[in-house]
Parts: sequence; structure tokens; C-alpha cells
Amino acid sequence: MRRIDAIALTLLVLLSGGLIYLLFRGIGVDNFTAGIWSQALLIGGLMVWLGTYVLRAATKGMTLNTQIQNYKDAVLRKRLEELSPEELAQLQAEIADEEGEQGIGNRE
Repeated sequence: MRRIDAIALTLLVLLSGGLIYLLFRGIGVDNFTAGIWSQALLIGGLMVWLGTYVLRAATKGMTLNTQIQNYKDAVLRKRLEELSPEELAQLQAEIADEEGEQGIGNRE
């Protein structure tokens, strides 16, 4: 997120708090109660956002992690495309050998 995006988001949250307060005042809620409810809604929204952020961080669903994984997959795909048929067959044989060795070790 760029700095200007963060500033815009902060201003949006501040303005939405004021608009919520004015909405409560418009439906006839007194000043004190309207302030409490507008703050409660803003804090509730913040807690929901924080919960989704923590969940994405814990499951590694963050944008950067996804971009890095997509890049690694693209590089691997490109390298596989550049292999000659002989090199690809050799690589597949090596993988089969490693899987066979691991399978023997797991049976013991």
C-alpha cells in the first residue's frame, strides 16, 4: 500500500465516523449516546478488519506471500519448458528414484 493510499484510508475512516455520528444525531439520538455508538461501530469494524488480517497472516494468504509463490511457480514452469526431452526424462527418473528410496524408508 502506498503512502497516499494509507492517508486516504485514514481520512475515509475518520469521515465515516463523523458521518455515523451525524446519522445517529439525525435519527434523534442525544450527543453522548451518538458518540458512544459511533465509536463502538468504528472499533467493531476495526476489530473485524484486524481479525481478517491476523487470519490471512496466519494462513500465509497475504498478498506478498501469494506473489512470491506465483513467481516461484512461474520460474519453475519456465525452466521445465526450457528442458530438452532427454533432460526432462532424466529429471523424471531422478524423482522416481528419490520417491522409491523414501518409500522404502517409510516401510521400516
